[in-house]
Amino acid sequence: MSKGEAPKARGIRQTMSDLHIWAGLLTGWFLYAMFLTGTVSYFRDEISQWMRPELPHQARVPDQALVAQRVVDQLTVLAPQATQCSLRLPDERSNSVSSFWRVAPRAPGQPGFEEATFDPATGAKVAARDTRGGEFFYRFHFQFHYMPVLWGRWLAGFCAMFMLVAIVSGVITHKKIFIDFFTFRWGKGQRSWLDAHNALSVFGLPFHLMITYTGLVTLMAMYMPWGDQAAFKTPLERQQLTAELSAAAPSGKASGDKAALAPVVDMVRQAQARWGPHNVERVIVNHPGDAAARVLVTRGDEGRVSMSPQYLLFEGASGQLLQVKDRVGAAAETRGVLYALHLGRFSDTTLRWLYFIVSLAGTAMVGTGLVMWIVKRRQKLPDPERPYVGFRLVERFNIAAIAGLSIAMVGLLWANRLLPLDLERRGDWEIHVFFIVWALTLAHAMLRPAREAWLVQLWVATAALTLLPMINALTTTRPLWHSLAQGDWVYAGMDLMLWALAALHAMLAMRLARHRKAALPVRRNASVVAMPGTAGERA
Repeated sequence: MSKGEAPKARGIRQTMSDLHIWAGLLTGWFLYAMFLTGTVSYFRDEISQWMRPELPHQARVPDQALVAQRVVDQLTVLAPQATQCSLRLPDERSNSVSSFWRVAPRAPGQPGFEEATFDPATGAKVAARDTRGGEFFYRFHFQFHYMPVLWGRWLAGFCAMFMLVAIVSGVITHKKIFIDFFTFRWGKGQRSWLDAHNALSVFGLPFHLMITYTGLVTLMAMYMPWGDQAAFKTPLERQQLTAELSAAAPSGKASGDKAALAPVVDMVRQAQARWGPHNVERVIVNHPGDAAARVLVTRGDEGRVSMSPQYLLFEGASGQLLQVKDRVGAAAETRGVLYALHLGRFSDTTLRWLYFIVSLAGTAMVGTGLVMWIVKRRQKLPDPERPYVGFRLVERFNIAAIAGLSIAMVGLLWANRLLPLDLERRGDWEIHVFFIVWALTLAHAMLRPAREAWLVQLWVATAALTLLPMINALTTTRPLWHSLAQGDWVYAGMDLMLWALAALHAMLAMRLARHRKAALPVRRNASVVAMPGTAGERA
C-alpha cells in the first residue's frame, strides 16, 4: 500500500471471523462445561439409578396407582404433620419413588421439608446412599452449583447468547463450510484441528442452533421480563400466568377439620385411563388429613412433544374430580414445545442416544475451537517455547476445562462408590470431590509444561474411566456380568459406556504422544537452521 493510500475496509467475513473467534474464546470454557454436563444429563435418570445401587433392578414398570397408594399410606405414618406431600412415581427410566414433604422447621435456618426414597414394590422407605445422582450434572449445566441460582442462570444465558452469535458468525465466516465437511486431513496440525472443528460444526448444526436457542427460551422470562410485566400488571393476572405455565393448582387453606383421605389409587386410575398406564409423573397431596385436602395428579412426558402442564385435581376427602387441565394457550404451548425440544424428555431410547451423540459432537466442536485458537496463535509467537502470560493462561485453562473436567466428572462417580455410606452430608461431599479434583487438574496444568499436562491428564482420565466398573464390581452386588445376566441394561450400559469413553480418551492421548514425538526432530532441525554460524546456516 503506497503512502497516503487509505486502508482497505474490512469485509463482512473478516469481521464475522473476529466475532466468531472472540465470542467462542471468551465463553468457551463455560460452554464446554455446559455442553458436556448437558450431554450426560440426557441420561440423568439412568445415572441416578447407577449412583444408588441399593435400589433393586426394575424388570418392568409397576402399577403406578398401587405404588402411589402404598407410599401415601407410608407417609401418613411417617409424616403425620406434613402440610404437603409430593411423590414422583416410577416409570421406564426410574426404579424408585422419590418423595418430599413440607413440615414446620425444627430450628431457625433449617429447611422446611424432608425427603426420602421408597421401594415401589413394598412402599417401604429405602436406606439408599445420600447422593444427588445425575441431577447434579443437570443443575450444574445451567446453574454452576456454587453460584447463587440467579447468577448461575444469568451466566448460562450470557454464554448461550454468545454461542448463538458464534454459530451464526461461524456460518458466515466459513463460506465453504459444507464442502469442508467432507474433507479431513489427519496429522496436518492446524489444518486437522480446523477440519475437525468444521466437520463437527456442520454435522450437528441444526441441533446446535436448536439447543442453544431453546436453552435461552426456557429462562426467557428471567432474561427479558419486561413483556410479562407490561402485559400482566396486576397480582391476579400474574397468578393466572403462573398457573398457565406450571403444573400446580392453588392448594387453598386448611379447614382445621380432620378427614381421612379418599383412596389415591382410584384417582391415579382415572389419570391412567386418560394418559396411559405408565404416564403419571407425580402425585401431590395438599393438607393431607384435613377436610380441605386436595390431590393433584400430573401427567408425564411420554408421547407428547411439549412440557406444557397437564393435571387432574381431586377433592381429597371424597375423591371427586374437581378440575381437568389438558390444554394451555398458544403462547404457553409454544414455550412447552421449545422446552421439550431442549430437554428431550419425550424421546424414546433411540432418540435419546441420538440427542446424546449429536450433543457430544457439539461438546467436541467447542473443545476443538478452544484448541485451534492455541494452535493458530502459537505459530505467530516470536518464541513459541516462551509464550506471553496471556497465552499461557488460555492454554492452561484449556487443559483443565477439557481434560480436567473429564477427570472431575469421573471423580464424582468414584466418590459415589468410595465415600463412607454413613458420612454426614454425603451427597454434598460427592460434589465437593468433583470441584476439588477439578481444581487439582488446573493446578497441575499451571505447574507442568502444556504438552506434558495434556498427556498426563488424558491418561489419568483413561485410567479412572477404565477402573471405575471394576470399583463398582468390588463395592456393590451389581458387577457387569451380573447385570448382563439379569438384563439390567442401566448398570451394564453404564459400565460399557465408561469403557467406551476410556477408549476415546486413550485414543486422544496416544495421538498426542505420537504428535509430540514427531514434532521433536522438527523443532531441533529448525533450531539448527536458525542458529548463526552453524552448518545449517553455512549450507
